[in-house]
Amino acid sequence: MIPLRAVQLAAAALLLAAFTRSALTGLSDPGVALVFVAVIAVGERVRVTLPGDREQAPIGAAVALAYALLGPLRGLPSAHGVLQAVAVAGAGTLAGMVRLPPGRPGPAALDAAARRLLTVGFAATLFQPLYNSGALDRVPLSGPAYGGFLTGVAALTALCDATLAAVLHRGRTGQRFTTALEDELHALLGIGSAIIATGMLISLLAGEVGLWALPLFCTPLLLAQASFRRAAAVRATTGQTIETLARATEIAGYTPVGHARRVADTACALGRELGLGTRELALLEYAALMHDIGQLSLVEPVPGGATALLPQPEQQRIARLGSEVIRRTGVPRQVSQQVARLADPCCRPDGSNDRSLPIAARIIRVANAHDDLLTAAHGRGLSGPAGRLDALERLRLERGRTYDPRVIEALARLGPRHAPRGWPDGQG
Repeated sequence: MIPLRAVQLAAAALLLAAFTRSALTGLSDPGVALVFVAVIAVGERVRVTLPGDREQAPIGAAVALAYALLGPLRGLPSAHGVLQAVAVAGAGTLAGMVRLPPGRPGPAALDAAARRLLTVGFAATLFQPLYNSGALDRVPLSGPAYGGFLTGVAALTALCDATLAAVLHRGRTGQRFTTALEDELHALLGIGSAIIATGMLISLLAGEVGLWALPLFCTPLLLAQASFRRAAAVRATTGQTIETLARATEIAGYTPVGHARRVADTACALGRELGLGTRELALLEYAALMHDIGQLSLVEPVPGGATALLPQPEQQRIARLGSEVIRRTGVPRQVSQQVARLADPCCRPDGSNDRSLPIAARIIRVANAHDDLLTAAHGRGLSGPAGRLDALERLRLERGRTYDPRVIEALARLGPRHAPRGWPDGQG
């Protein structure tokens, strides 16, 4: 797997080469280049956050791609080449990342910038040498054939962009590369396809109407971006509602402070280790945060909130009651379904694996029991590695019956890499 740092260094080296070449030889059609720089910078300023905390600047990305694929401009041939395309994309991106007041760009913004530069360089390498050498005229490619050629280049560019995004996402989160790539390819059906299509159409239309192609096609993309921004706001509100509900059991004294958050952190770490995608991880986190909501129906709190130490029928009753509460909150129905099953054993009475039990329910049950056992170990004076080892061994005694062996082994692989928030003495 390509290291995260290698991707960033490759982007930095490419940008340095592009700036050096532009400084030594000058810009081809500098006025056109500056217009593209300005629009890319504006697009960078109005970026949007997509599911999985991925930052994207749809307008900036589409316009940068359009410049990489720019052939004739209002009937006249362009001659900017690969490195100038990278220089323009880099200058626009850097200008858009400048903040007032000054501040250091976050990791997500730096990842997005590196990804854009390498993607633009890839697209320009596929197109510009063939166009500038006249090879496209000798084929010949005109009319629908030229559009088909650009479509092919755009499709390959989309695959390159998805691969880079998956590499960067894996480097930041530790998610499996194949799972991250699957998420990125799925995202192409949404804003990704709009970015690629807009960039390709701008480059095509610029041959007839010139720079007027920029506002003509950027406006619909801006409206689409506004829709994504509203959807992101809805997701944020849902997340805040779930966090508030999750704290209800803590405020009422039914569970220890921070228990729901620790269980959610552990569950998400296990989900990534087991290859769950971005949407599955989001639903898993929601269910893990609300897994104890059924305890509010109890007359007397469970000592220490440790439901994992209760008889199984009582655990199942609490889970079903919690599921009914969740079903009435407007949270995605998968969350209530996962909570309803989280106390069910992973094996049927005949010893066979219960394939109907959701993987999220299996994960949350292990994560919840792990935190309950860590709390119990802490009460016995075991902390740090000793407490983790004690909890893991107790879970292993019940694997294959109460707990899914795959999840238990995933927890063992996490080891010291995972430390849930809320254990000041390093118990987690």
